Amino acid sequence: MGSSVIIGAGDFPAKEYPLYLLRTADRIVCCDGAFKTFLHNSERIFGRKRLPDAVVGDMDSIPKALAEAYKEIIHPEDEQEDNDQTKAVRYVLSHFKDIEAIHILGATGKREVHTLGNLSLLMEYTRAFGIDGLSSTPTIDIVSDRCTALAVTDSCTLEVGEGRPISIITPDNSLRIRSEGLVWPTDDVVFDNLWKATLNRASLDAVKLTFSHPSMALIILD
Repeated sequence: MGSSVIIGAGDFPAKEYPLYLLRTADRIVCCDGAFKTFLHNSERIFGRKRLPDAVVGDMDSIPKALAEAYKEIIHPEDEQEDNDQTKAVRYVLSHFKDIEAIHILGATGKREVHTLGNLSLLMEYTRAFGIDGLSSTPTIDIVSDRCTALAVTDSCTLEVGEGRPISIITPDNSLRIRSEGLVWPTDDVVFDNLWKATLNRASLDAVKLTFSHPSMALIILD
């Protein structure tokens, strides 16, 4: 079992950790808007020209000449109910059955609305595909030069390291989350806006979150 990297059209990674995930991925899928950028950077990253295994999306962001030149790996999806990131996730799940981890790079940056939407989709994937950042197979997360983001659906323990910044976001305002290992406990937080449990910090190496009921929350680790 291995890993798959999905590359979005946001900020292409520059730091070592996301580039390491890319170099060591068993499968690589580009959203159509990221394909040209990937080709431009592939030789620098891999030491040779490396094509992705697939390019997925509605193909509105890829030059026709490029799409024709690499038509053997182009997989257009015309439906507009889902964005290209979701189409790429669906492609990985349906075509690469041996994958144990999906890392999404290039999901953030450039446009704030895309960043917010792509991050929130991690929570949607727990419902649509039954995958999360900790307990599913495969797991899924978003990794950038600035953070790692993952969705959880119930009580959990996160090995984050003492002092690491951590934010918790949920659309469920009925959810209560008791915490151990945070500088500012979340026990009395009412999640009626996105900022309510952001900009916290781990006071222990492991942070324990206890949900009042199964739900979904986004964890962002800076």
